[in-house]
Amino acid sequence: MQAGKVHQALRRLAQHLDREGIDYALVEGMALNLWGYTRETVDIDILLTDAGLAAVHARLIGRGYEPAFEGARKSFRDPETQVRIEALTTGEFPGDGKPKPVAFPDPREASIDRDGYRLIQLEKLIELKPASGLSAAHRLRDLADVQDLIIALGLLPELQDSLDASVRGEYARMWEAAQSAQGE
Repeated sequence: MQAGKVHQALRRLAQHLDREGIDYALVEGMALNLWGYTRETVDIDILLTDAGLAAVHARLIGRGYEPAFEGARKSFRDPETQVRIEALTTGEFPGDGKPKPVAFPDPREASIDRDGYRLIQLEKLIELKPASGLSAAHRLRDLADVQDLIIALGLLPELQDSLDASVRGEYARMWEAAQSAQGE
């Protein structure tokens, strides 16, 4: 893992969550980094259950972490580094937040251990990104992230078979685009 304040905050956060027995999975930028696609990020996004979010508030907020702003429920920060931590919860929908076939999974069922962290399974990450990018114009970066993962990890087109049917076609389209981009 690299140095820098985001990585420092991530190490500390993972230690606190593990010590408190709070199940989590890294998603978004830090998950991309741990999967092998380096993308600059300035915050940490974690997936929690509702119970996990309640445990964060009961055991960590006010004890090393503080709300990002008054009244914040899902956004807090590490006061030592000022790195913002965004919580996403199981059952929420990516992108526009509206119901769709793909929802944020339970981190206990959709995460793996990697480099001392819990991060979302690659297939789930790839499933969430197009569901987000296709439903919210301000989340187009999510589509590009999938294409960049395909290139960086040499992902195969058959990966689409393990994805939700609602995003398979988009994965196939991005896989084809990635092949074209590599040929240029």
